[in-house]
Amino acid sequence: MTPFISVVIPVLNEKNYIEACLESLLEQTYPKESMEWIFVDGMSHDGTKEILDQWHKNHPGLIKVFENPQKTVPFAMNKGIVESKGKYIVRMDVHSSYYPDYIEKCVHYLETTAAMNVGGMAETKSRGAMGAIITKVLSSPFGVGNSQFRIGGKGGEVDTVPFGAFRREVFDQVGLYDERLTRNQDNELNFRIRKAGGKILLFPDIRFIYYGRETVASLLKMARTNGYWNVLTMKIMPGSMGLRHFIPFLFLLSLIVLPLLGLVHPFFWWLLLVEAILYLALAAYFSAKQADNSKEFFWILFLFPLFHIHYGWGSLKGIIRTFIVRNAWSERNER
Repeated sequence: MTPFISVVIPVLNEKNYIEACLESLLEQTYPKESMEWIFVDGMSHDGTKEILDQWHKNHPGLIKVFENPQKTVPFAMNKGIVESKGKYIVRMDVHSSYYPDYIEKCVHYLETTAAMNVGGMAETKSRGAMGAIITKVLSSPFGVGNSQFRIGGKGGEVDTVPFGAFRREVFDQVGLYDERLTRNQDNELNFRIRKAGGKILLFPDIRFIYYGRETVASLLKMARTNGYWNVLTMKIMPGSMGLRHFIPFLFLLSLIVLPLLGLVHPFFWWLLLVEAILYLALAAYFSAKQADNSKEFFWILFLFPLFHIHYGWGSLKGIIRTFIVRNAWSERNER
């Protein structure tokens, strides 16, 4: 018997992408009568809600739409999970489109393995010339580290997967999404799953297309935001974030500390020079691997350090606000 599954999708102002997402859902090979698509809208004001309402009218037994006044992903996911009826919960993102067998393969691996959560590979694409360059930055191991689902790595047991397809009992065992986290809620939930003894498996044949940033400004904003929330997530759930999430912060810290130490001893100036040479050599090597022409090479070479520094700055801002400013405020109030 085909298991009934619930697809849960948070939505907020995705007018430019929602149609492609919905079309890819319609093309799924998994039986429509064995699915429900739950969209939880964060009070969109760009026409997204109107598109969803029209699709709901056309597919009333398949599509359900709920409101999310809190507007964040964990609230949306928790609302969708509570309202869902499926044996499995497939978390999806509207900023993506999915290969026709995406859901079928997710269910297959949940049925045939002991995994508590399964996921697949993200093929990052963007619109426009700059978007294509940004995609190459975010698909490089030098850009994003060993994030296997981003760089087309090997499958197997991992610490997290994009979005994820879950056994329903997972949420009874470890709880729902942490609603304090605007970002990294997937990492934190997957950490609790692993801590409880559950396996998270990545399968290369589960594939989807993720539409990435299209401007340098949006890329750098994403970097700062992710860096900031890495720190908050680490404080809320120690151990949920890996070392790779804080490499940009350490890089930025070295750019600040080594010159200051160089005022004390020239050794640190030499250390900074060695670091700069090694970094630029690696950046040039990976830029050459990603680029199709000289113009792309120089753009990628420029964006690598810019991306890492902004990511590190986000983490530094998070550390200052979380561990220094708030601690100082607490001490002041205790006096």
